[in-house]
Amino acid sequence: QVQLVESGGGLVQAGGSLRLSCAASGIMFSINAMGWYRQAPEKQRELVATITRGGSTKYSDSVKGRFTISRDNAKNTVALQMNSLKAEDTAVYYCNAAAGLGIYWGQGTQVTVSS
Repeated sequence: QVQLVESGGGLVQAGGSLRLSCAASGIMFSINAMGWYRQAPEKQRELVATITRGGSTKYSDSVKGRFTISRDNAKNTVALQMNSLKAEDTAVYYCNAAAGLGIYWGQGTQVTVSS
């Protein structure tokens, strides 16, 4: 059974930092891209950052320079270091992994930034 389990969400003041982690298990194929998406209330889910197996990264313009994505291929984990958080970063953050023909999602972790 494929599982992506996120951790590290919570409540933080504007300007603060949080680190999200995600561990994938039960995936039979080598994981290609991993990433983080987020969904704020009444908004569509949007890309935050992705990282390939080789370490190439991509960020949304809204988080570039503040967030850093990283991964450990041996452990099938991906992390998102979030600095200089803003109120508009408040959302449920979802971990994502692409492996074989499948796209897998975590259950989401809430990040709330108070202004």
